[in-house]
Amino acid sequence: MVEDMLANFLKTGSDWARMKTSLPGVFVLKLPAYKGGPARLAVELNPVDSSGSPTKRRGLVLRSARELEEFKALFQFDKLSSLLGKIDAVNPPLKRAEGVKPGEAVLEI
Repeated sequence: MVEDMLANFLKTGSDWARMKTSLPGVFVLKLPAYKGGPARLAVELNPVDSSGSPTKRRGLVLRSARELEEFKALFQFDKLSSLLGKIDAVNPPLKRAEGVKPGEAVLEI
């Protein structure tokens, strides 16, 4: 069932279209054909607001399980949290907008 939905999304979805999944912040993204290669699907990790809509224009795009493993290794650096905390301290605060989009299809994982 999931594979059928994904195959249909690959065939009929527009370029750069996002499909919600049952995991908050995890989307399926349709990448356009590029340099002679076919259109492909990828996973986008993007924080969501209270309505489940992405808060960023584009999140972290993962094209394969191997890329996920590479990013997991990067997130293991203890000093990464410390660096981001220092960046948070010097950056001005951000305001987040909330939007509701009823009736969107959701891929149940």
